[in-house]
Amino acid sequence: MTIMIAVAASIVFYQVFYLPESLLKPSVDAHILHPTEPRIINMILGSSDAAQQDNFVPKRVDIQLGIDNHVTWDNLDDIAHTVTPDHRHADSYSGEFGSDGVVMPGEKYEFLFTESAEISYFCIPHPWMTGELVITKQRF
Repeated sequence: MTIMIAVAASIVFYQVFYLPESLLKPSVDAHILHPTEPRIINMILGSSDAAQQDNFVPKRVDIQLGIDNHVTWDNLDDIAHTVTPDHRHADSYSGEFGSDGVVMPGEKYEFLFTESAEISYFCIPHPWMTGELVITKQRF
């Protein structure tokens, strides 16, 4: 009787706790989860000025999965900004792309891309601040 209760409890634990958590995120190759090079995009000083051409630097970024797909936006400006996709984008591993609220001066927003995509993004309070990401699989 004790063995049957233990087996039943084990099955319930497996089905209720372990299985849903193990299926929560897709399996992604380790080299994609741990890219070899950092990719930094700066929100430079004066980005909030509509007359300034440069704001997200670099503005267009080509990213290769497994090489530089961990991207950091660094706010070097003295005003808060956002990183907001033009159209909703969800990475199956990392979730929704886009900063939660504003990125304050001196703070960073980071995102790990695990899938190929083309994403245009902007800053909500300063819509002239735009950028583009082209994420592709490794060529070799």
